[in-house]
Amino acid sequence: MAPKKIKPNKRDVDSEEDEDEYRKKRDRNNLAVKRSRQKSKVKTMETLTRVNALKNENTILQEKVNTLTKELGFLKELFLAHAGTTDKSKFSDIDLQTLLADDADGESSK
Repeated sequence: MAPKKIKPNKRDVDSEEDEDEYRKKRDRNNLAVKRSRQKSKVKTMETLTRVNALKNENTILQEKVNTLTKELGFLKELFLAHAGTTDKSKFSDIDLQTLLADDADGESSK
């Protein structure tokens, strides 16, 4: 008897095609995951940079508020000193306490 030629089984061919298709899908998925993770890292770095910039800006603005608060206190003292040495009749219709009061409500409404 002559040796039989081994024909590839149809099931083996389908299995190889399925395996190739599976491998292609896995490769595409792996690339998509890689891109997604890279994009996430970039976004995180941008967010951290923005947070640091805003912290620096906040520090500068807080220093400015402190400086302006001191200046306001100085000007109030100067005004009161001047108002106390001049003719008080000029200021009789002005409520100095209301004018000079630290308006906490006014600052929080801004």
